[in-house]
Amino acid sequence: MILSVLGNAVSKSKLNTLFIVIDQLRADCVFGALAAHLDLPNIRAFAGDAVSFRNHHSVTSPCGPSRVSLLTAQYASNHGARRNGTPLRRDVPNLATVARDGGYDPILFGYTDTSHDPRFLPPDDPRLFSYEELAPGFTEVVRMRMEGDSSEWETHLRSHGYDVPPYPEMYRPVGDTPDSPALYAAEHSDTAFLTDRTLAELDGRPDGWLAMLTYIRPHPPFVAPAPYNAMYDDADMPSARQSDDPDWHPYVATARCKSNVASTVIGFPDLAKTDDNTRMIRKLYFGLAAEVDHHIGRVMAWLKDSGQYDNTLIVLTADHGELLGDYGLWGKMTFHDAAFHVPLIIRDPNANERGTVVTVPTESIDVTPTILDCLGLVAPHSMDGRSLRPFLNGTTPEEWRQVSVSELDFGDPITPTLWQTDHALPIDAANLAVLRKGPMRFVQFAGGLPPVLMDASKGIEAGNLANNSAYAQTMLDLMQELLCHRMVNTDGTFSRTLITEDGVKVAL
Repeated sequence: MILSVLGNAVSKSKLNTLFIVIDQLRADCVFGALAAHLDLPNIRAFAGDAVSFRNHHSVTSPCGPSRVSLLTAQYASNHGARRNGTPLRRDVPNLATVARDGGYDPILFGYTDTSHDPRFLPPDDPRLFSYEELAPGFTEVVRMRMEGDSSEWETHLRSHGYDVPPYPEMYRPVGDTPDSPALYAAEHSDTAFLTDRTLAELDGRPDGWLAMLTYIRPHPPFVAPAPYNAMYDDADMPSARQSDDPDWHPYVATARCKSNVASTVIGFPDLAKTDDNTRMIRKLYFGLAAEVDHHIGRVMAWLKDSGQYDNTLIVLTADHGELLGDYGLWGKMTFHDAAFHVPLIIRDPNANERGTVVTVPTESIDVTPTILDCLGLVAPHSMDGRSLRPFLNGTTPEEWRQVSVSELDFGDPITPTLWQTDHALPIDAANLAVLRKGPMRFVQFAGGLPPVLMDASKGIEAGNLANNSAYAQTMLDLMQELLCHRMVNTDGTFSRTLITEDGVKVAL
């Protein structure tokens, strides 16, 4: 089918949309190895009334790039905003810009961590001094920032009499141990404040609102208000995963030096790398996740009490994961599953599936096309992802992907990272791609570091089979799949557009 014009010409639906993004929540906290130790009743109850995608991965990390991919539905290799602070080209369509063209007013409660295109702004523009800026197309209703001084939450704390020190000291616990409570009470936490403001602002809005609600927790620094700081017992925390050879790959060896347990908290630079401290930090992470779950329960209750639950498309996911001490690693700057495997739960009131579990590979770039599809809007050709809407009605689309792929840039063009200095990597070679197919994990580095092949069927991602002759064909097959994936998923902005003697022609 050929179109003679560009753009969306779709009538507006009255369906509401609530898009919830939780920062740094790994999937196995909701369903998996850690779920038995963590009480998330509201998220799990929602999953029981929705469709859960259990094999869902973010296509990149950390926060900025992952959210750009989530909103633009592009792999990082296409949108180019591969690091926190790397600008996003001004003309890349995203969920908000497409929805706005379709008649919606996308509103934001929280943050998107989008770095702006400096080619179109004066050098003194405030938006060029922080990577935590607003993605184009959104109306920012509640401004939340972690590292800046312009968060409405900080103003809220001061209005309640708190003496709020500058970042990052405001996240120092009040006590002599990392699990001491935060300086603020639970009713004044960032999670509570954002939820309060969201419910107040949504109340009374006419049908057809589209809101993105982004919770910073359980992102570090790990500090929790009472009672969440002591909700779990250290001794009950599951042990971190380990490998027989902790430094089995040069990338992992550097990562273990770069990230440590002390880096997850403020005020304890000498916190030792011990099992007891790992359990304590895991306890804080669990407490913060439980706090988010409590407030998500408030949001769900409000939707039901206001009669909007059955007229609202609800999407709940996370931007990326967290290692939590697995293999001696913290954060998300690695190729392990825990850095990318995130929950995705979708409830479309117009679909018929409830409590369904989908296990085929899905990716974060699929979320925006799904929302647009449910709203009757057309995803532009620049978007690499595919709509998950058929799954919401119990069918699997034809020729669905058999693999998932994530990319990670671990360089810094201004101040070289430890990986760059340890391994003499130029900035353009400081990146990797990981392909997952069944239990196999294949990791290709752009340069300077050997590839990785792992069999994760026993739940452990360690040990390199790349030089094992018995796996030579497996490795070649996965390498070819990764190459074909990159060739198929080039920038699609004009991939179906031609300039002809009859003008611009665009194929659907």
